[in-house]
Amino acid sequence: MRIGNANAIFGKVGRAANEEVVVQLLVSKCIPILMYGLEACPLIKSQLLSLDFAVNRCFFLKLFKTSSTEVVKQCQEYFAFEIYSVLWSKRVNKFENKLKNTDNLFYKKLL
Repeated sequence: MRIGNANAIFGKVGRAANEEVVVQLLVSKCIPILMYGLEACPLIKSQLLSLDFAVNRCFFLKLFKTSSTEVVKQCQEYFAFEIYSVLWSKRVNKFENKLKNTDNLFYKKLL
């Protein structure tokens, strides 16, 4: 997630909007930027954990005014927010399924 995007959300809505609105803005505006094209890239576990950490540290800890990762996890569950590594895995599976079902002759020759 670009820190600037999350900071822009905080700057525009500040504390005027409730947490649900701010989380929805994150999901609709910041996560797609972070995820763009990464389903085609092989990422290792440490890279995924770094991305999860960035979202948690830069956004959720600030939003919920806490330093507890347990509080953050509970809030993410409450708002049905999927952490980046889970979302990435789902997108990779979807991407791979689309490639398997493609009619593209070039791709089929590569397999």
